[in-house]
Amino acid sequence: MQDIPDSRSSVSAVATPVSDFVRHIRRHLESGFPLGWVSGEVSNLVRAGSGHLYFTLKDGGGQLRCAMWRNKAQLLAFQLTEGMQIEVRAQVTVYEPRGDLQLSVENIRRAGQGNLFEAFMRLKARLEVEGLFASEHKRTLPHLPHRVGLVTSPAAAALRDVLITLQRRAPGLDVILYPTPVQGEAAGEQIAQAILAASARCAFDGTEVLIVCRGGGSMEDLWAFNHEAVVRAIRASTIPVISGVGHETDTTLADFAADARAATPTAAAELVSAGLFELRQRLPLLARDLARATTRHVEQQVQKLDMLERRLVHPRERLTRHGTMLDQLAMRLHHAALRTHDGARRQLHALQTRLERRTPAVLPHQFALDALGVRLHAALQQGQAKRTDKLCMLESSLSHLNPQAVLQRGYAIVQDEAGKLVRDAAALTVGDKLELVLAAGRAAAEVRGTSD
Repeated sequence: MQDIPDSRSSVSAVATPVSDFVRHIRRHLESGFPLGWVSGEVSNLVRAGSGHLYFTLKDGGGQLRCAMWRNKAQLLAFQLTEGMQIEVRAQVTVYEPRGDLQLSVENIRRAGQGNLFEAFMRLKARLEVEGLFASEHKRTLPHLPHRVGLVTSPAAAALRDVLITLQRRAPGLDVILYPTPVQGEAAGEQIAQAILAASARCAFDGTEVLIVCRGGGSMEDLWAFNHEAVVRAIRASTIPVISGVGHETDTTLADFAADARAATPTAAAELVSAGLFELRQRLPLLARDLARATTRHVEQQVQKLDMLERRLVHPRERLTRHGTMLDQLAMRLHHAALRTHDGARRQLHALQTRLERRTPAVLPHQFALDALGVRLHAALQQGQAKRTDKLCMLESSLSHLNPQAVLQRGYAIVQDEAGKLVRDAAALTVGDKLELVLAAGRAAAEVRGTSD
């Protein structure tokens, strides 16, 4: 862009066109002011036929024109009205045709939702650290439930949507309603109590899965489902829990804690009835397959009956056949017995012949045995006589060594008072008492003197 001329510039300097100057300002503003949140009150609201929204955002000290294009405006979760306190996420820009400063709005939330969102993120982070949102704690939904619990308001449109969907997809599925407010300051605690009550009664009423739901709304409307008590009640439930809160763009802490999350209450009903609906869809196919299988089985049985009928024979003819067969078997048995008898007789004759050939000559061996007996008797007598002579010799030798024989020759055995043998006179002293063992009897003695 060319420099803007001033009073000190040359008269020949070229002036900048307004459009270029405004475009330059717009670029500087957009680069210098990134997207941010601005709060204020809505005034001069205009809804164009194109779907764009135009309004003024003001407070006590200033105001700014705002424009929100159709693709953004149609995503608003609430109806924008005059005098509403809001917060806009916008980009500062310049509307070049008029040179007006304005905000290009990306998103709008009601005033105070920024604080709610911050509280939402802080609570989510704290509960996530505790593991209440961990995927490994998620329970599997029953494939074919018989009874479903429903935690919602009896006046909510979500209840009607769920019941209509279940009636259409799974007419035989029982539904037990646990009524509770779904909006308001005390709604969070009451929703948690309803969930815990359904969990405690599941063993009695047969509830197998629980749907916690309500329709769409603003962040304040859905805030009860961000209550910490609701999150803990969902995780403490003994049966799986499906969260169907709001619309697809709405997210609550109950969605993170639940075992399954559905975008809407209707989607939650479709999710819980998926197995039953699939089974109902398969029933016509199964009925057709069953009819075909039945027809095929009947045809096979008829064919089998025809075959058996052709094989059927009159009892008289069957008895005749069996009689003939019995005669033939009796004849075969007789011939087999004769053959077996003849074979056994021939085998016995052969064995007798072999036995006779192998019988030894006993008489020669008998004579030899007698001779050996005579020789054995003579040897025994001779050996006994030798042993008797040897015994006599040993007895004579032993008698010479008998101490009694020595005593018979006048010797004596000397023992002290302790009964020990006395062999050396030096071991005795005068006055010692001694005992003498003689050939016949014993005698006491006393030492009066000793010598070498």
